[in-house]
Parts: sequence; structure tokens; C-alpha cells
Amino acid sequence: MIAALQRLPAALPGAVWLAMLYLLLLAIAVIAPGVLAHSDPLLADPVNAQLPPSAAHWLGTDQLGRDLLTRVIYGSRYSMLISVAAMALAVLFGTLLGLAAALSRGVIDELLSRAVDVISAFPDLLLALMLIAFTGPGTNNLIIALGVASVPRFARVVRAQTYSVMTSGYVEQARTFGLSRFTLITRHILPHAIAQVPALATLGLGTAIIGTAGLSFLGMGPQPPTAEWGLMLAEGRNYLRNAWWIAVWPGVFITLTVIAVNTLGRHWQARFEGRNA
Repeated sequence: MIAALQRLPAALPGAVWLAMLYLLLLAIAVIAPGVLAHSDPLLADPVNAQLPPSAAHWLGTDQLGRDLLTRVIYGSRYSMLISVAAMALAVLFGTLLGLAAALSRGVIDELLSRAVDVISAFPDLLLALMLIAFTGPGTNNLIIALGVASVPRFARVVRAQTYSVMTSGYVEQARTFGLSRFTLITRHILPHAIAQVPALATLGLGTAIIGTAGLSFLGMGPQPPTAEWGLMLAEGRNYLRNAWWIAVWPGVFITLTVIAVNTLGRHWQARFEGRNA
């Protein structure tokens, strides 16, 4: 373990280290925003409305005089928790569907595969928007919509990996030892079938963050006066001419977060492909 940790710095590119550092700070903002921000994100101060970035307010204030740095920090909680919850939902149901399809084969495999094909025919954001149009706006509905839209990517990968593992020599050998179906699946098939899921989920998280921000921008997610990046962006669009910082800073943090998540996800994906080359 110690030797592996000592080799880790040399094995990671500088961009990956920067991404990990940024995501560590973001995790602190999500888990304990009070550590980084020391004021109430909902505290309005009309006297100090639309102040530009300064020593007193590093990112400036919004149209109601609320400190933007504080709102960006607290906004990360909603943006990230919604995105992570949506990905967790997609991973869970995508893995179950992919595994069930590969293990069942026949008619069930065909039905599940066609259902996944129908869902994947729509772009993620468009499908999520359609689902929310039926269920109505709100945080829970946003999580479900983004999660359902992301299920196909995991179902397809897990199904393909499960097929590959089931035809491998060591699984055939395990069958000859008389292992139960449950043991065979949990010990020998599932761990290999989901090996690529963490990297795929990390890359999918970037898409979910954009989806969360985009749908919140359209009013489909958390409602005012909640501090959420997409909602903050929507509130600031009317002040771009006189107070550009109100909309720009949420957009900057959305962009940085997606870049950091994708950098880490692509690094994991490259390592996975390298091990299986």
C-alpha cells in the first residue's frame, strides 16, 4: 500500500492532480460549506446590491445584495448532490438492466435491449426535459429525469461486459466446480462486468452537471431563492450589461467542475483501457 502511494504522484499527469485538488475543495464546499463561506447565502442587503468584485465581496454581490462567493459555495451543494444522485440512480438501474439482459438472454434480453434503444434514441437533456414536462419541476423530479436519461450508457456497457465475462475460461472453470448461480454472478461475473462503470460514471457526472444547470436555468429544478448554479445563472442573465459578474461566476464554476470531472474520468478510462489492451 505504501509503495503504491509513493508511486502515485509520478503516475498522474499534472492536469489530473489539479482536477483532484479542485474536486477536493468542491467536496468540502458540498459537505461543509460553512468552512469556506461565513455568511448566509439567502441574506439580502439591498443597499449593497450589484457591487463588483472587491476585498469585501470577492466575487461581488447579486441584484439583492447577496454575497456571490457565498452563494456559489452553497450552490455547489445543490448542483453536485443532484448530479451525483442522478448518476447513482443511473448506475444502479443501468447495471441491473444490463446484467439481467445478459444473464436472461432470449426474449427478456431482446425486450430489455429494445427498451434501452428507445431511451437512448433521445439526447439525454431532451429526454430529461420531456420527463420533467410530465412530472413537473422540482429537485426530486430533476434527479429522476436525469437518472433515467443516463441509464442506457451503463446498461449497454454492463451487458456487453457480462457477455464477454460469461464466455471466458475462468467462468467456465468455476461452473465445473459446482458453484451456485448466485456465487458465480456475485464473485466472478459482476466484479468484471462493472469494472468500467466508475470511469463511465465520472464522465457521465459531467453531463449530469450540465443537465442540472441547464434544466435549473429553465426553471425545472430548485426554485428561488435557492442557491444553485443554473438558477443563479438564470437570475443573472438580466444583469449582464450592468453587473456581468452575477451570471459569469456561476458559469465559470460550472465549466471548471465539468472540466475537472471529465479530466479525472478520462484518466480512469485510459487506465482501464490500458489494463485491457
